[in-house]
Amino acid sequence: MTPRTRGPAPDQTWTPPSGKPPLSSRLLRATWRGLPAKRHDVGWEPGLPVPAADGGTLLTDHYFPRADGDFPTLLVRSPYGRGLPWSPMYGLLFAEQGFHVVLQSCRGTGGSGGAFHLWRNEAADGLATVSWLRERSWFDGTLGTIGPSYLGYVQWALAADPPPELKAMVAQAGLHDPHALFHADGALRLENALAVGVGMTYQHRGTAPFLRATLRLRRRLRDVLRARPLRGAAVTALGSDALWLDEVLSHPDAEDAYWDGASLAPVADRLDVPTALVTGWHDALGDQTLAQYRRLRAAGCETALLVGPWTHASALRQGWPEVFAESLAWLRAHLYADPSGLRPTRVRVHVGGEDAWRDLDDWPPDTAVAPWFPTPQGHLTRQAPTEHAPLASFRYDPADPTPSLGGPLLTGAAGPRDNGGLERREDVLTFTGPPLTEPLDVLGPVSARLTVSTDTGHADLFSRLCDVDPQGRSVNVCDGLVGLRTTGRAPTRVTVPLSSTAHRFAAGHHVRWQLSGGAHPRFAPGPGTGEPPAEATVFTAVRVTLHAESALLLAEPARGAGTGAAATGRETGPEG
Repeated sequence: MTPRTRGPAPDQTWTPPSGKPPLSSRLLRATWRGLPAKRHDVGWEPGLPVPAADGGTLLTDHYFPRADGDFPTLLVRSPYGRGLPWSPMYGLLFAEQGFHVVLQSCRGTGGSGGAFHLWRNEAADGLATVSWLRERSWFDGTLGTIGPSYLGYVQWALAADPPPELKAMVAQAGLHDPHALFHADGALRLENALAVGVGMTYQHRGTAPFLRATLRLRRRLRDVLRARPLRGAAVTALGSDALWLDEVLSHPDAEDAYWDGASLAPVADRLDVPTALVTGWHDALGDQTLAQYRRLRAAGCETALLVGPWTHASALRQGWPEVFAESLAWLRAHLYADPSGLRPTRVRVHVGGEDAWRDLDDWPPDTAVAPWFPTPQGHLTRQAPTEHAPLASFRYDPADPTPSLGGPLLTGAAGPRDNGGLERREDVLTFTGPPLTEPLDVLGPVSARLTVSTDTGHADLFSRLCDVDPQGRSVNVCDGLVGLRTTGRAPTRVTVPLSSTAHRFAAGHHVRWQLSGGAHPRFAPGPGTGEPPAEATVFTAVRVTLHAESALLLAEPARGAGTGAAATGRETGPEG
């Protein structure tokens, strides 16, 4: 390593302390396989008081390489505490690779002073921490940020007015829009909301309080799901410290003043800090990551994208060797000026069905929108209909809501699942294509163009793409939901985004399109009245009729064109 030069810092009194990282972190570190060999032994300074923007104290742990010379710094700010898993995953592992790591508890969490707020304090507290870093003699003026989920949100907050020292970011399964985490076009993302409620309220307090809160929620979950209205029920299950969750659930409209300043999407429109993005095809925040990638590309910002076969949680578990290698390569390239570990292309995605990685020039690659049309017989065909008439209908009853199964969630229920039982329900429509004579690649956004009518004017429409193997096993690939709000019973056109995917349907497999009126408890049941789901007390069953103008829209490579991809030669199994 070449020693780094820097100007003198006001504080020249720092002497590396003798403390070792926590034993629990070292023990967990010893269980990981497939990671690079460490370059340095690691020291630890716990519980440093860093001034927050409001004058309070942000408790901070400092991990550092035990070696001579200057090293760049990584800032990791977390509302989930500074212990497991953040201590070994970021503090220990990255310090081993030659970085100072500053692991800090956000305001009002993990012993830090003040009160936590989902979005109002992170930009100011991040800048205050950088000001503190400037006074450290070990800070060489080169800064990067890294972290997953809300630890990604604090990175976007700092990048809203980036300090000159900020040279690289790595947002792993990151959040930038809190509203979209809780609400989806009029529907309430109930299961994710409850998971966030437990995590944000209790995880920073330690393992025991977090586990007790999780078990309490499980015991009371049935009562929460049956409550009318939903507002207030979550607080009953989670405790009075979760009152903030009631406010979040009670403001479904993204344009409500309540959400002013919450979304950091515009930061990417003007950012010039090199930013690497990581997500999974079944990550609850995957759509947010792909949206930020598009914005960064449009802004001309240097960026890279890795999308694996992961859920929100498994990206940091089963996927950790790939995620860590990607993150380390990006940080070394931009903080050490060492690009040797970077891959040759901007994008790497895991292709489901093919079970392999592909390197791509961009995302999405060059594809064409290919419509697949449903028939009254339950088939799915490339032939456009010649008649325009009702095809099929189902009755959605919020008293017996269509259950959710897998997909992009924050919980362990996420990921690909066998949909056979779900598809046998009378409130689920399926349309299935013929057995494929050759492999079919779908690479990019998927959507459903629906023409539907309802008997109440109000319905949720859940649409899903599935891969059916020759034995008849139907596995979800991607999906989405929108709320339909009309003033009459006439047929209405609506588009349901089904997120994006990279998936190969093998020869002999079938493409299946699934349509229903909800997915509970992933989404709160639509009341059928137009009322906000968290406020509704009256629920009405809805008859939904699908018309022949509808189509499933797949992003397929243009005929005669490649995908701009090259297989990496590595394979990995799907993870959930």
